[in-house]
Order: sequence, then structure tokens, then C-alpha cells
Amino acid sequence: MISPSDFRDLVSGRRRGLVAALLRVGLRVGEFGYSAATRWRNHRFDTGKKEIHRAEVPVICVGNLTVGGTGKTPLVEWTARQLRKRDVRVAILSRGYGAEQGSKNDEALELELALPDVPHLQNPDRVASAAIAVEELTSQLLLLDDGFQHRRLARDLDIVLLDASEPFGYDHQLPRGTLRESVNGLQRAQVVVLSRADMLDEHQRAAIRERAANLSPDSLWCEVVHQPAALLSATQGVEPVGDLSQRRVVAFCGIGNPAGFRHTLAELGCEPVGWHELPDHHDYTREDVEHLERLTSEHSADLLLCTRKDLVKLRVDEIGQTPLRALGVELKFLAGENELVDLLARIAKNIKREEA
Repeated sequence: MISPSDFRDLVSGRRRGLVAALLRVGLRVGEFGYSAATRWRNHRFDTGKKEIHRAEVPVICVGNLTVGGTGKTPLVEWTARQLRKRDVRVAILSRGYGAEQGSKNDEALELELALPDVPHLQNPDRVASAAIAVEELTSQLLLLDDGFQHRRLARDLDIVLLDASEPFGYDHQLPRGTLRESVNGLQRAQVVVLSRADMLDEHQRAAIRERAANLSPDSLWCEVVHQPAALLSATQGVEPVGDLSQRRVVAFCGIGNPAGFRHTLAELGCEPVGWHELPDHHDYTREDVEHLERLTSEHSADLLLCTRKDLVKLRVDEIGQTPLRALGVELKFLAGENELVDLLARIAKNIKREEA
């Protein structure tokens, strides 16, 4: 199976040669069918031929245009905290991609750890989840996680993230690029957030902002970075990040866009002596753990480092004799924070006014 990084090297054009060119041609053929299907589906929703269901309470969606990690989970967490500070009863709805029958996926486990007072419902039928959240949990607002393309449920606010490493999916839809739908879909957004903005200089960020404004001229523009906050263990709480440049680190992750994790490590001056990449939502096996143990031994590592999304599935403090920690990050706004906070505050105020 091709790794997420290898796939991006191929579709971005970074991988050169005749074989790579022929592979891109084949992927382009596949893109025609996918693109036609997404256009037809969006057309049916836009024209009312497919029904859009409205929940009894406001719905805020946090999503993206591309596959893979754009930093949705930290923004979902930040948004939920803003609303909880205003005493709004929030429920998170997600599809539950990658979860086994009857269990929670990695993102649900991660959010459950960070937001113990916010229920999280997983169901591919998010219209049904919305009804349960309102009727049984008396939720006042629904936060739709990774639902920009889930158009059956009407929303009052669409927040769309663009990852700085591939904001427009290499201008191709799947499988030739990483776009889930045409970039024109951005016109449905009211808020556009450039994540991992510190990967780009000011001129590059301005160019992305200009293109986004042409697609969605009335949307609020925000820029965020994922700022390292602490090292997390499965059972021992948190500890300072410290100077990772002095550690022999083996890093690994099973996320949609590993480049973001590598960038965060590089910002800390951490150059892993070993690196292991797994597919997004990977379900860790005994063989995976044994492979990581061999890597640490081969590289004489004194620390295994992963993302919080990986740690919630492994749930151990060490592999072999090597400590295992997750790099915890927090969202820091470079632009648009006050405007987005005000927007969420107005939504919360309207909820309280209607209930009064």
C-alpha cells in the first residue's frame, strides 16, 4: 500500500520519471468519474432534488476540501470550548470513519479525552444523530466534525480548513489529487481557515487568501498554527516538551497528512533518527508494536513520539523499554481570532435568547 507521503509526492508532481507520469495519467482517468459524480451530487442538493434536513437547533460544521489531516480536530476542540464557555450544551456529530462496529474511532477518543463534558455521536447517518442529540441529550448546538461534504444536514455556519501544505489539493480531485470536490465548493463556506500557516511566508499566505476570496468573497479569513504544548502520556499526564533536539527520537504517525507532524517536529528542532508512517485511522496491531520496538533498538532511541490521535489507540506509556509520548498541540491564531470568537458569541447569544 502506498503511504500518504508517497501518494502526495506522486500527485503533486514531485515524483518524476516515466513511471510516475504514466501513473498520473491513470489517476487522471479515474478523476473524471469521481469529478462527475461529485458535481452531480452537489447539483442535486443545490437544486433541491435531494432533501436537506434541518435540525431543531443550530449546526456548525468544521470540514475541509481535501482528504487527510488539515487540523480539524484541534479546531473542533477550540470551537466546542468557545461555546461551552458560554454555557451552550454542545454535541459533536461525526461519521466515525475507521471505527470498528460498536467502537469509537481515533478522533472520537481524542475529543472525548479533551472534552469530557461534550458528548460525541458517531453515525454515518448524521441526520439521525442530530435527532438523538437534540431529543435525548437536549443539546442546544450541534458541531458537525468533518461534514462539509455531508450535505443532508443543513448547517448555520460552515468552517472550512485549507492545509498550508496543499490548500487546493494540487488542483485535482481524487484520485489524481486530494480534493474531495471541486474548489468551487468553497463558495458554501462562511469561514475559511488556513491551518499550519507557519509553513508559508507572508506572500504565499496572501496568494492563498486571494484565491480563497475569489471563490468565497464574503467569508471570514483566519490563519492558525499548531503550537506544541506538552508531551502527553497514556496514564501519567503531561510533561514539558523540553529540548527535543537533544533526544534520539523515533517518530511515527497514522494520520492523513504526515507532513504536518514532521513540520511541527522540525519547528522544535527535532530531527528524528527514525520515522515510520502508517495510513490514516490505522488500527495498531501487535506486528506494528514489534516493528516500532525494533526501530527504537536499531536507532538506539530514547523516546518514541507520535500524535495524540495515535496515542489514544495505543494506550501504553512505553514500547519495549522506550517511553512513548504524544506531542500535544494547541491552536494559535495568527489572524481572524477575534472575528470568529464574536461570530460564535452571537450564535450562543441567539440560542440563549430563544430559550429565555
